Amino acid sequence: MGSSPIVDSGSSGTRNRPNNKSKNDPCVSSSGFVYLLVSFVALGSIAGIYVRFMMTPNVHASISSIGCKEDDEGSWSIGVFYGDSPFSLKPIEDMNIWRDKKAAWPVANPVITCASASVAGFSSNFVADPFLYVQGDVFYLFFETKNSITMQGDIGVARSTDKGASWEQLGIALDEDWHLSYPYVFEYNDNVYMLPEGRAKGQLRLYRAVNFPMKWTLEKIIMKKPLVDSFIIPHDGKYWLFGSDHSGIGAQYNAQLEIWYSRSPLGPWRPHKKNPIYNTDKSMGARNGGRPFLFDGHLYRVGQDDGETYGRRVRVFKIEALTTDRFEEVEVPTGLKESIKGRNAWNGARSHHLDVQRLSSGEWVGVMDGDRVSSGDASRRFHLGCASVLGVAALVILFGVLLGAVKGLVPLSWCPHNIGKRSDASLDWERSSLFYSRMRLFCSHLNRASSSLRARIKPNSCSGSLVLTLIFLVTVVLMCTGVNYIYGGSGAHEAYPLHGQYSQFTLLTMTYDARIWNLKMYVNHYSRCSSVREIVVVWNKGQPPELSEFDSAVPVRIRVEERNSLNNRFKVDPSIKTRAVLELDDDIMMPCDDVERGFKVWREHPERIVGFYPRLANGSPLKYRAEKHARKHNGYNMILTGAAFMDTKMAFEMYWSKEAAPGREVVDNLFNCEDVLLNFLYANASSSNTVEYVKPAWAIDTSKFTGVAISKNTQIHYGLRSSCLQKFSEMYGSITNRKSEFNRRMDGWDV
Repeated sequence: MGSSPIVDSGSSGTRNRPNNKSKNDPCVSSSGFVYLLVSFVALGSIAGIYVRFMMTPNVHASISSIGCKEDDEGSWSIGVFYGDSPFSLKPIEDMNIWRDKKAAWPVANPVITCASASVAGFSSNFVADPFLYVQGDVFYLFFETKNSITMQGDIGVARSTDKGASWEQLGIALDEDWHLSYPYVFEYNDNVYMLPEGRAKGQLRLYRAVNFPMKWTLEKIIMKKPLVDSFIIPHDGKYWLFGSDHSGIGAQYNAQLEIWYSRSPLGPWRPHKKNPIYNTDKSMGARNGGRPFLFDGHLYRVGQDDGETYGRRVRVFKIEALTTDRFEEVEVPTGLKESIKGRNAWNGARSHHLDVQRLSSGEWVGVMDGDRVSSGDASRRFHLGCASVLGVAALVILFGVLLGAVKGLVPLSWCPHNIGKRSDASLDWERSSLFYSRMRLFCSHLNRASSSLRARIKPNSCSGSLVLTLIFLVTVVLMCTGVNYIYGGSGAHEAYPLHGQYSQFTLLTMTYDARIWNLKMYVNHYSRCSSVREIVVVWNKGQPPELSEFDSAVPVRIRVEERNSLNNRFKVDPSIKTRAVLELDDDIMMPCDDVERGFKVWREHPERIVGFYPRLANGSPLKYRAEKHARKHNGYNMILTGAAFMDTKMAFEMYWSKEAAPGREVVDNLFNCEDVLLNFLYANASSSNTVEYVKPAWAIDTSKFTGVAISKNTQIHYGLRSSCLQKFSEMYGSITNRKSEFNRRMDGWDV
């Protein structure tokens, strides 16, 4: 069965069919079937292990049944920005707004997501196109929310009474039988109007609020054109309507802009003499991207850059001429800084809508949407995943061919031409089908090639074993890649909200000149975690590096200490702008998702030390032992602070208090035990649980590769710590009665 199903009869010069024995051969040999079955079971097991330990958990798993489902349009969310001008806007986290009630220190973007909308009762896949309406000190935010059930856009509305720090979801303000988006809201003659995009209806409809903000009525169909992303503004005694009509012949999608003018927002409307104003490349910002605004007497228009992907970025244009027969504008810098955290940032891939307004205080506020993935990301990943799985199947067959378990490269070769008796009609069809005959000829040549390949690459030889090993490794990598593409989501390590709000923390590490290699890799990796605001490097010894040496997505600050002391790790630092600090040694590498989960747990219990390495101090005398001992006794009473979250004010002031002075002296004498001391101080200050454990998916000690580990001799290191336990027990009381058990959390993060 490997080469041609037609054989020569030798000297007779005639062709005979194969002997009768082949008629009884099964289409697929038992060895080939068993090989394929075992191969895919083994690969499936490897993929399962990969999913279990390496893939990022679904951030929105708790609400996946009602919202936040993967959508090919993206995962848009909304953030708030402030500034002294529309060109100096900064995200809300830079304003240091704290909300203790929501455990946000400080509040961070995004402020509205599909999760906050879904939890409020209206299932949403994403929220986008935000428009603000300000009434005194109250902000109303209108936005598109894509319904997870109908898969069409509705207009949602939220309210804020604290200048955008927190939002109350009021519900759906407008729901039609067709898709709605871009809810441009404005005032005219003491009425509030909304001009949503509804091109699926083929009309531009103007709605009036009859019970603001939740009840609206159709005021007028102002134009029977399927206009996209339209707005109306007053200028020089007229009202101007800007919008895009992509339905016309020759109209460039997302690159066309038209203008109309009237004496009233209700019309009638007359077209601009130069329509279409733009019909060019879609990266030029022709399609509107938010509300126009006045600044220093000049009118500015916001447009979308859709060149690389839909909604890649916003562009701002200064309108220099707007008359019935003339329109001119020039692009100006937005002043907005793009995130370089990539998919780990809520707006790391694109932002396509901006609405800025000046408040009565003179301050400017802006709302912007953002997405962490490009348009069509879900489809692209699915197609790549399917291609990877097909590649795995091909490599499995190739591997079997080289081993001899599979007799050909294609399944057609597993069944000879003449197995069983075929009908005359079937034979006539085969003879008359040119495609069929050519396909079988191609497969015949391909299977002869497999025989030749097997003869050249012998599994028992060194080169053959190397080829088989390489094919196996590529197959495993391709299998995991395919599974990750199909089931792994966008690959983002997202932040975890608490009560619908996000926050940020400061990452602090202590190091010296011999560990610079570790530090550079550390900064490069952790600076791109979603909730990291700043990295503080406590430099204990040697010449500190230049900041330019680091590849960082967040600011890096090097705090040079006068003397080499482990106590410097917990020194009070007024420059730290967040309440949360993650003390993390520079030789520990773990996924950003583990860091984000630890931050979520700490925000639930900010009075505790929340970390990734549990310890159990017990016995008589007290002994310090590793995690294995803690798991054997199903409990822990200490957390290694070299990888732990804590309250910067509470922990650092406690550590540098007068009561902790004897303990700090022990740390300096032994050059060890600073984390043990902090655990005792926490336990001494509270009668409740003071430590919380979060299990990381994986963690790597990079000091093993550089030979600069501080604690090279584990036995001596643990001996010193056992000595510290006894001394600190005498100073601050025992912690043996503070045991916390594993697997107490409902989410299983402490298993």
